[in-house]
Amino acid sequence: MTTDFATRLARYRERIERVLDECLQLPDPGTPRLREAMRYSTLGGGKRLRPVLVYATGESLGAPLERLDAPAAAVELIHVYSLVHDDLPAMDDDDLRRGRPTCHRAFGEATAILCGDALQALAFAVLAQDTAPDVPPEARLAMIRILARATGTSGMAGGQAIDLEAVGQTLSVEALENMHSRKTGALIQGSVLLGATAAGVASGPILGALERFGADLGLAFQIQDDILDVEGDPALLGKSTGADAARRKPTYPSTAGLEAARRRANALCDSAIAALAPLGERGALLAELAREVLARRS
Repeated sequence: MTTDFATRLARYRERIERVLDECLQLPDPGTPRLREAMRYSTLGGGKRLRPVLVYATGESLGAPLERLDAPAAAVELIHVYSLVHDDLPAMDDDDLRRGRPTCHRAFGEATAILCGDALQALAFAVLAQDTAPDVPPEARLAMIRILARATGTSGMAGGQAIDLEAVGQTLSVEALENMHSRKTGALIQGSVLLGATAAGVASGPILGALERFGADLGLAFQIQDDILDVEGDPALLGKSTGADAARRKPTYPSTAGLEAARRRANALCDSAIAALAPLGERGALLAELAREVLARRS
């Protein structure tokens, strides 16, 4: 990782922490306990990959960071809501998230369900109510559509449904990639498209290149996640490893083998970077991010 790249990442992450904190200064939080659960789950650290992708894409295309704050916060709020619900006993029944007790362990199952519900609603409110200048109404509406599509049945929720139905089954590689592309990849691709839309790129070869980049990066990220569940360090991951095997969930290593998983993740990373060719030098930061995703150990 170059010094300039590390500096940019740190700047994006520091910024999104401030923006998220402001979003969670709720005038009507329902109850103090619900507000505490929302802040606990959202401000508890994490890689912040999705908002970083919004910032990196948008800034590479010439958008000021102020215009990217709302979509960056919205996509991270959706991601956090998904983690809160995924950790519930009815889903993955996890005890740890980001190195500390999951929301339902800290606040109880009922509050965790409400926390996820409220975070999802807040994400769309943040996008709809944003007052950043130079974002026309049609672009704001497009961002709401992008986030809804990435979150719903054709994206994250649909992928999670497939995941639950696949427990104990053997999936083909094609079916597994479809599941991963929905459950994880859709929101990562959506982050890239949110950044592009906020920057005023609504069609054409640049948008097509970013769609391909986001799709390949999202799938590579989830395959690397599968690999880390096999050989990762729990201290770095902030959660237990081996959970997928214990639950008999199909993963890329269990379906195709660990070496095949590594090869596929590398090929997808290369494909994602190649897709950025129409951007020229503007794609350098996103290419570096793709390499970082593949090299990550947490």
